[in-house]
Amino acid sequence: MAGIRKGSGNVTALMAALLTACVAFQLNASMLSPALVTMGEELHTNQAAIGLSQTWFFTAAAVFSLFLPRLSDIIGRRKVLIGMMALMGIGSVVSAMAPDITWLFVGRIIQGVSGPTVPLCLIMLRSAVKEPKKYGALMGLITAVNGGIAGIDSFVGGYFAEHFGFRSIFWLMVAIATVATLLLFVLAGESKPGEGTKMDWLGVSCIVIAVGALLTALNEATKLVGGVTAGPLLASLALAAVAVAAFMAFWAVEKRSRQPMVEIAHLRQRSTWAPLLTTTLTMTGIFAVINGIVPAYVQAADPGFNIGATEMSLIILTPYALLGWVFGPITGRLAPVLGYTKMLRIGLAGSAAALAVIGFLGLHSLPLMIAGTVLLGIMYAGTVNIMLNGLGVVLSPAGNPGFLPGMNAGAFNLGAGLSFLVLPAILVATAPLGGHGSYLTVVVVALAITMAAFAASLLVPQPVDAEVAE
Repeated sequence: MAGIRKGSGNVTALMAALLTACVAFQLNASMLSPALVTMGEELHTNQAAIGLSQTWFFTAAAVFSLFLPRLSDIIGRRKVLIGMMALMGIGSVVSAMAPDITWLFVGRIIQGVSGPTVPLCLIMLRSAVKEPKKYGALMGLITAVNGGIAGIDSFVGGYFAEHFGFRSIFWLMVAIATVATLLLFVLAGESKPGEGTKMDWLGVSCIVIAVGALLTALNEATKLVGGVTAGPLLASLALAAVAVAAFMAFWAVEKRSRQPMVEIAHLRQRSTWAPLLTTTLTMTGIFAVINGIVPAYVQAADPGFNIGATEMSLIILTPYALLGWVFGPITGRLAPVLGYTKMLRIGLAGSAAALAVIGFLGLHSLPLMIAGTVLLGIMYAGTVNIMLNGLGVVLSPAGNPGFLPGMNAGAFNLGAGLSFLVLPAILVATAPLGGHGSYLTVVVVALAITMAAFAASLLVPQPVDAEVAE
């Protein structure tokens, strides 16, 4: 790979740059969560509009994730990642100076260009580190950032919003994005294995329209949770139809293209569709539970435990994120030795056990609820999340290394959208069962979906080249 130098010092320098880039991206994704109320007040708008700005950030992140890793293979990974960090900083400036909600939307969409930061960092790391055990440990460290910066990001975001206003959070993002850009420029080497290949922009357009329409359809469908209304229902159905048509067009374009974005033969392989299916099901089963259902239950006076937001974060979300941070490098180090797919299945089985503890015991006992989320932090944030991201890199075709990580990033976002569509809808639909009954039903459904993800994981092939031979 051109520009990649060997040596532990160079790898350490590269890790410093990549970790800073991942931290910069994660702040965009998580730091605003405790500041949403403040943002609404300072921009004189409602929480629905503020929530939509978050939705557009994640939608943009998913769309750009589809093709930027592939583009980086052709024009240079370092160049693309530096561009992503620079645009993230520009989007942060626009958001910090936004006079109204419209400009906040613009800023957040620009920030969404940074969507494939983690998969692109993993691809760059794999180019620099060939030894499987070392790569696994470093991969775990980078990917663990994607689960939250040990819970610190949410606390810092809340503190800044409370004492300095929401704009201060964006200025902090500007500073860290600037540092990340400079470190990548100075410390990262360049690699472009697809140099000389033409980018399949027609195929890119089709898949971007397909995934963008599907994610927007899901966002519209979330408005149906409180009851069916004609507008959102028609919009979601129309967008779903557009998504299907665009994907069919993508398939046709890729079959005829001389240099396709994705070879149809790769799409048919288990090494492609099995990890994508597993990622989507895993996120659908788990994401809304830990990021919505459990926090809401713990804070609810009836039937929950009537815990305040700050205390809830301290006892539920922070341990979850912190354990993901701690166990990520450990499970990443074990993956090449025990096997990526074996570690994935251990993590999914443990995640299912954690959901069982939360649903059958935790709804009646705060200590057991904490125990369930702690186990989920180890098994999902510290194991499954690491393996799914890692498999996207190590199973990607040799001639198109940016393809599967990008598609996998889209699967993460699709699963997250499905999770917040399906599980809250079940909570509303089962309200007549009573508080405990409806929450238990939601967690049981989440458990069933997670078990389906476990079944899908049995179809994921073993990435032999990335593992240590016995």
